[in-house]
Amino acid sequence: MRPVREGHHSDGHSNGHHSNGHHNDGHHTVGELVNQGTEQLSRLVRQELALAKHEFAEKGRRAGRGGGLLGAAGAFGYAGLLALAGTAVAALSLTLPVWAAALIVTAVLFVIAGVLAALGRGQLRRAAPPTPEETLGSVRADVEEIRERAHR
Repeated sequence: MRPVREGHHSDGHSNGHHSNGHHNDGHHTVGELVNQGTEQLSRLVRQELALAKHEFAEKGRRAGRGGGLLGAAGAFGYAGLLALAGTAVAALSLTLPVWAAALIVTAVLFVIAGVLAALGRGQLRRAAPPTPEETLGSVRADVEEIRERAHR
């Protein structure tokens, strides 16, 4: 076994590096820094994609609720015209001419359908545009952080 001299290590390296690739002063090599940066960037991209996926799923659920409300508006409008129109017209025709009773009932049913349609449309608007706003904001913050660190 060779004696260990100053500036040499028992692992056989005499270039100032330990066997783990680090310099004696605790700094990383350029290759290690590039590797770490690549790993961190890869992890960051995966995290941002996961956030975008979550946001798209949430917006899809909102669009589904909005579409459901619009469908309900159509169903209520149709069922209302069929079921209640005759009964209401008959009741109002006891005190008004039949044509006036029919006009009043029709107007009320369409107002109800309009309110439901407006509610459904509001849900759809909250789901659009289908962009992951939280993710975009997070990516912008990440890019800004990277720029700041690069200028140090």
